[in-house]
Amino acid sequence: MIQRIQTVYLIIVFIVMGVLPFIFPLWHNGLNEEVFFMMNPPATILFGLSTALTVITILGYKNRQRQFVFNRVNIISNFILLGLFVYRTLAVSGETAEAVSEKGIGMFLPIISILFLVLANRAIKKDEDLVKSVDRLR
Repeated sequence: MIQRIQTVYLIIVFIVMGVLPFIFPLWHNGLNEEVFFMMNPPATILFGLSTALTVITILGYKNRQRQFVFNRVNIISNFILLGLFVYRTLAVSGETAEAVSEKGIGMFLPIISILFLVLANRAIKKDEDLVKSVDRLR
């Protein structure tokens, strides 16, 4: 149901995790080559998992509890992806003045995704509370 705000938030998450990683590199290596998510197998798996969970959540709009749980799992997978990027950033050592890697905007995509997933969960919770309050009145 597109008229619900959480669906809009989830579509934004789909774009951030499913489309933008193909456009923005994760980082530039020492040879000034762009490194995309497809060159890093754990990142590829986690980006794919996040995209798949987002699509499942959008299509499962009738079951708000399952949407809430899938969003929580998606948030956890994004935190793991973010941890992977932080580990990679801190573990790269031995860079010389000529070969310094630069971080790309792609490393910040999980943060944007987490933000919109939290907003979607708040909206789902608000809808669930509204339905429960109407059921109490019957």
